[in-house]
Amino acid sequence: MFSPLVTLWEVWAHVLAYNLIRTVMAQAARHEIPPRSISFTGTMQTLEAFEPLLAWGSARDVVARRGLYHLALDAIATHRVGDRPDRFEPRLKKRRKDYCDWFTKPRAEVKRRMAKGIHKK
Repeated sequence: MFSPLVTLWEVWAHVLAYNLIRTVMAQAARHEIPPRSISFTGTMQTLEAFEPLLAWGSARDVVARRGLYHLALDAIATHRVGDRPDRFEPRLKKRRKDYCDWFTKPRAEVKRRMAKGIHKK
């Protein structure tokens, strides 16, 4: 069981990670690409792929690390979201047909009525 404080920390960690990924996406959009056209999932996968390279020992040099970061940004910019014209979803609730009635009476009473052959209210 997690305490409410630990749950709050976890939520804030997810918010921070989301904002950091969106920041990297905005930096990758320097190629005259709108930031909203870059794939969020593609960005996450690219960052995961480049993580070992950025953490590797030979990349401790600032110039080399900056070069790897720019390569990662170029790779992120290639992951584009497809064009989805006329794509929208109405904000409506779907009502599904109930095939059975609700339990509004005690179970024993319903069973007695079913045994007598009375199935409706």
